[in-house]
Amino acid sequence: MQRLRPFTRKYVLDLAVGLLVLVAMVETVARRDSPIPPLAPLWFALLALAILVVAIFARHWFPFAGPAAYWTLAAGIAFIDWSLLTFPVSLFAVGLAVSFLLGNQRDARKAWLGLAVVLIGANVVVFRIPDSTVAELIFIPIEFAISWLAGFVLRGSVERAETAEELTVRLEREREANALRAVVEERTRIARELHDIVGHSVSVMTVQASGVRRLLRPEQQGEREALLAVERTGREALAEMRRVVGALRDPDEDPSLTPQPSLTRLDTLVDQARETGLPVDLEVEGEPVPLPGGVDLTAYRLVQEGLTNAIKHSAAQRADVRVRYDDDHVEIEVVDDGRGVDGSAPPAGGIGLVGMRERVSIYGGELEAGPRPEGGFRLRARLPVST
Repeated sequence: MQRLRPFTRKYVLDLAVGLLVLVAMVETVARRDSPIPPLAPLWFALLALAILVVAIFARHWFPFAGPAAYWTLAAGIAFIDWSLLTFPVSLFAVGLAVSFLLGNQRDARKAWLGLAVVLIGANVVVFRIPDSTVAELIFIPIEFAISWLAGFVLRGSVERAETAEELTVRLEREREANALRAVVEERTRIARELHDIVGHSVSVMTVQASGVRRLLRPEQQGEREALLAVERTGREALAEMRRVVGALRDPDEDPSLTPQPSLTRLDTLVDQARETGLPVDLEVEGEPVPLPGGVDLTAYRLVQEGLTNAIKHSAAQRADVRVRYDDDHVEIEVVDDGRGVDGSAPPAGGIGLVGMRERVSIYGGELEAGPRPEGGFRLRARLPVST
């Protein structure tokens, strides 16, 4: 719906003008038996009206030439059949709309030139009417000039509205691009972190297979070959992972030698937040259970992001962190009393709500984030224990 609004505003005048000309066509056909019908053949009348509509629609590509062509064509048609333009009542409203467009030109010089086009075209049409009076030659063009004046007066406000609309569309596109960039960056970060997790597991598996193989007796040749295949496959898998994920790493980034973050290190994270001056209360409910590496890392990142937002972006005075374990899920909740954050784009140095949603969705979890009715911001995620 938001994308349809600019389209509707842009073409609403075209739709109105098209409808008025369509009414004029129907009136021209239906009233051919009237006392003073159009003099030209019906096919010419309909074709002329259609050409006038095309001239108006051309304003999207030729803002001045399109409306000016309408009055130029109208003056030319008046020399062929004066009644064609005066017979349908709806064409008078079309003439007013086109006069408004000529007055609404961004270039003031073109707008004043448009006034001359309106006055000359209207005078030619009125002059071609048999028995037209001097008053009609004066006041009918003045009516179109008044419509031109309205367009000229509103020229600045319309220009500002169009500029604001263009800015809104550009900002929306930038917002979507930033969100997409955040997703790509977060997926890259996840891939690097999962490489470390999976790589460690595969390395342990390969080392254990090698250790078991060395303990086999000489007659256990079949078992030895099976374990050799496991070792070979593990080493090949590690090599492929390093090649693929290595392309995702920043060339200037040094390999991380620290252990992967985990909920077991949550106390350290909370202490770091307290050192910044933010009082943080940590509560763990249920019996902690071993979590898959990716889920454990995601849970830690969620708490980290929630506390980062509370410290840097929401001006919070207090934060509460709760971790709840049950048989199937682990639930993370970070609540603060700040003003909340705009999570549509990642803050500097953080992953933002876009990145958090990406992480949670990978493991089939649920994420809720937003301001609380009583004030502050609440981040809640529910992740499955087994993946």
